[in-house]
Order: sequence, then structure tokens, then C-alpha cells
Amino acid sequence: MYNPVTPEIVARLQAIVGADNVIFDDPERLESYSHDEIAEKEYAHFPEVVVKPGSTAEVSQIMQLASKEKIPVTPRGAGSGLSGGAVPVYGGILLSVEKMNRILEIDLDNLMVVVEPGVVTNDINEELKKHGLFFAGYPMSLQSCFIGGNVAENAGGGKAIKYGVTGRYITGLEVVLAGGEVVQFGSKCVKDVTGYNVVQLMVGSEGTLGIFTSIIIKLLPLPTAKIDLLALFPDVETAISAVPLMMTKARIVPTGIEFMDRLSMVTTHEFLGEKMPYPETNAALLIELDGANQEQLLNEAITLSEILEEHGAIEVYAAETPDMQEKMWRVRRNIAEAFKAVSPVQSLEDIVVPIASIPKLMPILARLAEKYDVLIPCYGHAGDGNLHATPVKKADDTMERWAEILPQLLTELYAAVHALGGTISGEHGIGHKRKNHLPLVMGDKELSLMKGIKAVFDPQNIVNPGKIFS
Repeated sequence: MYNPVTPEIVARLQAIVGADNVIFDDPERLESYSHDEIAEKEYAHFPEVVVKPGSTAEVSQIMQLASKEKIPVTPRGAGSGLSGGAVPVYGGILLSVEKMNRILEIDLDNLMVVVEPGVVTNDINEELKKHGLFFAGYPMSLQSCFIGGNVAENAGGGKAIKYGVTGRYITGLEVVLAGGEVVQFGSKCVKDVTGYNVVQLMVGSEGTLGIFTSIIIKLLPLPTAKIDLLALFPDVETAISAVPLMMTKARIVPTGIEFMDRLSMVTTHEFLGEKMPYPETNAALLIELDGANQEQLLNEAITLSEILEEHGAIEVYAAETPDMQEKMWRVRRNIAEAFKAVSPVQSLEDIVVPIASIPKLMPILARLAEKYDVLIPCYGHAGDGNLHATPVKKADDTMERWAEILPQLLTELYAAVHALGGTISGEHGIGHKRKNHLPLVMGDKELSLMKGIKAVFDPQNIVNPGKIFS
């Protein structure tokens, strides 16, 4: 199907990017490029060669060579993904954008920033902070991920309810196509209906349609005031039904609303060596407010607290200072680490359902946990219905049994989510981890249309093959 990477090909790659930017025949160094943040080793695969271009011209020459020789190319950012999207499942060339890490322009007049794909997302906002601006669509892992990967996955995060996800802020992309052609989609124009919206087609395409070499991002003024609330509830239904009330009754749109179930909170408090307040708590909402006026936010916080308490909250805590806010967020930020301590073997999921369906999902998770004798903590972004319902292997269970039950469990979980009007990924993507489950939530015609788009952009199927589709 594909041709191998020969020593001659390696020499030609070295001529393009320099010998220091090519890794070949070095298993120890290649290993770190063989996986992303998925723990299961069956999703890993070694590349034949890693290439680190430093410019659009070099990416173009690499793709011209790969197209001529029919060698698969897997683009890779920081490798912080959770779908196997940056794993070279067919070997070939792994194209790392880590050297393309420059902020090319901060355009204060147009409120735009132009960056290369290998810039750490947090570095963008640290630089923009000096100008009182920020990129609002960043994900929660902003300190480790690259902006190119964020765009490729249309990454979201805890602020999505107010600000939306990555794609809302991407107005232009320079892309190298499968044959090496360099094209520009979009621009710094905020409004553009000239032809198809190819920019938003590329956003979330998981690196399967081309390789981003520069990205134009729309900016917003940086909020100067912030207040967080932690609301504790006796049950999930009461907590989730309070979410729309904040916007319909209070007329307030929080920056973010995070949800934590009891299992997540108890496990994480134990992991941190802390005592959980109000032992009768079975669910919690962590609510973030931001804006330009602290006094206005304080009034909004009081209004929300009153509504939440009237609706059945056991207690509502407020945090106005950075130290208090960090303490409040500490549990939410450590949930994943807490369960890794319980068992490193787990399946990190990011199902998404309509907000009102979250309470209906919880008993389904409890039933699946009991049926398959696993832990399924549930936490995530209650404001947009994107939840991390994560099956975790119990410490005393065997790997053989886990390998046997996990596909069955996920099939049931995804089918239940689809029946509730949801789907199998809200922010992590399909990659090659979930591709076999895509037909559970998408019909033959929809899949056929998507494969047709892929064929137009990549007729030889050499750009990140084996992702999204089987």
C-alpha cells in the first residue's frame, strides 16, 4: 500500500531540513514519537523517520517527496492528544512541527495574532497579556499543547460556554496539501462568505486534509476581573438542572461551568490528602465568572449564589483572590491524576450530550460500572454537555479481562450517548482510538461524504492515514 522509508529517502529528507532535524534508526529517540497521552500501548506505533522542518518551504518539499514516493506522513504537535491522532499507524514519516514555534505577528490594529503551529498555546497568551489581549478559545491543557494541535482537534475547554472553542477564533490558515502545494484559506477579515468555508473544514480535521504552517487567530480584550463559585449539591439531577437557570433566570452567562460527581470528588480529595466538605455532597458545580468590573461580577456572584441555594445547593463558596481560586480549582484539576494513582489503566473519554440529558446519563454510567465491575468517574464541562466519563480498571482486575470488556463497555456507552442525542467526542477527536465506533453515531451517507472530502484533498491517502476512518 505504501512504500518504505529507505536510506536514500532519509538522505533526501536530511538535504531538506538538515541532518540534525532527522531521526532515523534510533529506537530510543523514535519511541517518544510513537504515542500520544493514551496510556494503552496497543495504540502506539513507531515512525520510520521523524523530520522537524523549520519553514513552510521545507514542509512543502517534504510533502512533494512523500507524494512522489507514496510514503505516509503524520503531522504532530506536542503529542498531548487523547485519540491517537498524532500516532503514525502506518509508519512512514512523522512530521513534527516543534521547530515551527514562532509568533509571527501581533496585529494590534486588527486584534489578530499570526503564529506557527508549534507554538505552545500558553506562550501565545503570555505574550498577548502584555497588550491586554488573549486567545479565548484555548483548552485546559494550554501549558503543554501546541496551537497547531488545538486547531487540528478544534480543542475546547472550561471556558467554552462563554467564549466557545478554538474554531471560533481561527480566521485564516496557511496549509501545505498532500502534493506539497501551499494554499491560503481565509484571512484577517472577520466576515468572509467568499466560497466554501474551508477554514472551518480544516479546523477539527485532525491533520487528515493538510498540514498547517501558519494560523491567524482573532483576539479579545483580556478580562481584568474574576470570581469563582463552588456549589455543592445533594444529587446530580439538582446540580445539572441548575445550569440553565443561571442563564434563563439570572440572565448571566458564566465563563465556564465544570461538573464533578461524587466518585471524582471523594477520590481526588483522598489523593490530595484533604477532607471533603459536606460528606453528603453527591455533585458539584464549579462556576467561573469574568469581566472588566469586579463590583459587577460580585453582584452577579451574589445573584447566582441565591438562585443556586434556592434550587437546592447545600452550600455555595465564593473565591475572589487568585490564591482562593487556585484552592477551589485544585480538586477539578487533579481528578485525572487521582485516578491514575488508583489505576493507570483507563480509557479517557470525552462524550458529549445535550445539557438536559446529563442527569439521564448518570444512571447509565452507574449501570455500566456495575455490569462490567469498573470505576466510571464523571466530570467535565457541564455548561456545554462535554463530560469525561472515564472507565478505570480496578487495581485487582486483570489486564486480560480489561482488554475483553472495554470494547463492549465503550460500544454500550457510545450507543447510550447517541440515544440521548449526543456523540462520542466533544474535544479529543476520533483519531484511531474511536474510528471503529464512528458508525454508531454516523450514517453511511455522512461517512461517504466525509471520505469524499478526504479523497479530494488527499487522493493517495498519505496525510495522516488511518485516522477518523477505518
